[in-house]
Amino acid sequence: MQLRKRILITGGAGFLGSHLCERLLNEGNDVLCVDNFFTGSKDNILHLLDNPHFELMRHDVTFPLYVEVDEIYNLACPASPIHYQFDPVQTTKTSVHGAINMLGLAKRVKAKIFQASTSEVYGDPLVHPQKEDYWGHVNPVGIRSCYDEGKRCAETLFFDYYRQHKLNIKVARIFNTYGPHMHPHDGRVVSNFIVQALQNQPITVYGQGQQSRSFCYVDDLIEGFVRLMGTSDDFTGPVNLGNPNEFTILELAEKVIALTGSRSQIEFKPLPSDDPLQRQPDISLAKEKLGWQPSIQLEAGLIKTIAYFDNLLKR
Repeated sequence: MQLRKRILITGGAGFLGSHLCERLLNEGNDVLCVDNFFTGSKDNILHLLDNPHFELMRHDVTFPLYVEVDEIYNLACPASPIHYQFDPVQTTKTSVHGAINMLGLAKRVKAKIFQASTSEVYGDPLVHPQKEDYWGHVNPVGIRSCYDEGKRCAETLFFDYYRQHKLNIKVARIFNTYGPHMHPHDGRVVSNFIVQALQNQPITVYGQGQQSRSFCYVDDLIEGFVRLMGTSDDFTGPVNLGNPNEFTILELAEKVIALTGSRSQIEFKPLPSDDPLQRQPDISLAKEKLGWQPSIQLEAGLIKTIAYFDNLLKR
């Protein structure tokens, strides 16, 4: 009989974490979900609470954690500007102290550890699309720096633990992802547009809406996580995970209006500071090493996400 793996997921009640909890439980693992509920929600994991192999712990990763596990997925960190700019010092602490505490735990129990990094490590890129060997173009003193530099420092820590302590690490750089369980007020473009459209409110587009983004549906992303964690010990990443199909923000707004049958009008506002104009992953490494690429097209993913928000707003 194969023993169940004991897997810790920090930020497990968040958007990505809750989907990962469900996936790993379905694969027959014991899952310990850790969250301080700053942006995570119990509603995201309510349906898992009756599972005897699922455990929920309220804990902040900026404090040490002493548990016995085989694998760690470190997802804890507010990931939308509204939330990470609310308490920027705490955001940096979550990335940096959180990484130190989880790496320390992994070292003690000899666990394999995964870091949810971000495309924000590339800043406002001067290279398009972005490959993993690009060092980025980041403002170290801007209003987004608490998140961008916090995540860059966390990557540094992961690679130093790998070199200094021979820790088994995996680092994924996540590009824009969307799907059910997104926070309705996280200020991210997909959730913003859908909530505004469902309520027939004006849809807010910054600048002329010509800035581009690549949108990956959450199920595709979680598949990438699991495949990365399953690679041989000599492959650490960082590896880009995202959808290389690029859309302008204006195209997204028009698509959401069409799919919701909304009466919303598009309203243009000035561009916020340090907002990247282009974001598109080069996923050749993920294709080569993980045999991974997204399979869910934007329209199919939006339909599922709209249904989720429609249900949420009715509640």
